[in-house]
Formats: sequence, structure tokens, C-alpha cells
Amino acid sequence: MRVALFATCLADTVYPEAAKATVRLLERLGHEVVFPPEQTCCAQMHVNTGYQREAVPLVRRYTRTFAEAEVVVAPSGSCVGSIRHQHAIVAAAAGDTALADAAASVAARTYELSEFLIDVLGLEDVGAYYPHRVTYHPTCHSLRMLRVGDRPLRLLRQVRGLELVELPAAEQCCGFGGTFAIKNAATSTAMLADKMRHVLSTGADVCTAGDTSCLMQIGGGLSRLRTAVRTVHLAEILAATA
Repeated sequence: MRVALFATCLADTVYPEAAKATVRLLERLGHEVVFPPEQTCCAQMHVNTGYQREAVPLVRRYTRTFAEAEVVVAPSGSCVGSIRHQHAIVAAAAGDTALADAAASVAARTYELSEFLIDVLGLEDVGAYYPHRVTYHPTCHSLRMLRVGDRPLRLLRQVRGLELVELPAAEQCCGFGGTFAIKNAATSTAMLADKMRHVLSTGADVCTAGDTSCLMQIGGGLSRLRTAVRTVHLAEILAATA
């Protein structure tokens, strides 16, 4: 299968290993991965902060860039959630029905990584090896918008050498929420403190998730506490073989 990679802004600028790992994994599974260089932001930041008019050009660019793709895969439940649930609405609100229809078509072919592996490829064991004690944080958008459910956990359970430990109060938000962490810093910090306490209680070496945004929030807090716990994107674990 020919898969188009949507790297996302955070992976492109801050966490490139998540995107690189997605490519390694899919190529190891026998698929051709292409990276359309015209891609930019999914417009989630604009829409979520009330700038819907400014989001329209980004929706148009995403739709045009991936119009011919058989499938699009992104290592981000948050961005895929935006594409699926916001793009057509934003275009329709701007009065561009043609764009709304095209955006809906591309969105239907856009998948978060764990969705693609399980729902499209029918895989749970991807041949990964990762000898660490790992806990999983289900990010808000993947959990509540995409409803990926236990797909990431099913994939992690098949990773050789990995000891998966349950995260207490896993469904609670980490406090990032994009600009929420800036506009409501005190509340965000309190939520992060709860999340870090739960992560540390597991005794895990690694906290993983399907969104680099949440890993940035959790990882930043853990590093400031000088803990030994690392944050690693799900794609990096699934791509590891040694």
C-alpha cells in the first residue's frame, strides 16, 4: 500500500523522531511511504482559539496536498481528530461547499497510526522489541474525539520484552490542551502534577502516548523533577526492533 505521511507541526519542528519512526515502521511492514512536501499545519490551533476564517487556507492546503492519497497516516490523534471533525465544518462555515465536500473525502482516508495498523492493516503484532517497563497515557483527543479505545494498548501488549503497567486515572487530562496551558497556567500545572504523580507511581521507565503535545507536557514536568522516566511516542516503540 502507498501511504502518505502527515508529519504534523510538532513532529516536524520539535519531535521529528515520531514521524521518522512512523516511516520506519510502515516500511518494515512492506508499505511505501511518501511525504508530500507541500503539507503544513492541520489548522487545529487556529480553530480551537477561534480563528476559523484564518484556518480556511490551511484546510484548503491539507485537502489539496492529500487529495490523491490512497490513505494518510499521522502519528497524532489530536491532529487527525481536527482533520476529521473540524475541516469540513470550517469550510462549510466559510461558505465553500466544494471545499467542505473535498475535505470530508480526504478526512475519511486520514488515520491515526494505531487506527491504521489495526483497522486497515489488521495487525496487532508489528514485530517490535522494546525491553522496558512502560505505561500508556491515552490522550484526550484520541480518547474522546477519535475513540481509538484500546488499540494502542493492544499493540503495546504484543511488543516483545515490554512490560506494560496500567496508569492510574489514565483518562484524566495531562493539562496541556494547547493554549489552555498558557491561558490557564495554574490549572494546567495542577493537572500535570496529578498526571506525573500517577506516572511515577507505576514505576515505569517510559511513559508513552500517541500525541507529542501531551508527551511534551508530561516530559517537561518529569524532567523538571529530575526523574528518570522518559517520554517516548508510541510510534518509536512500535518501530523498535533491537
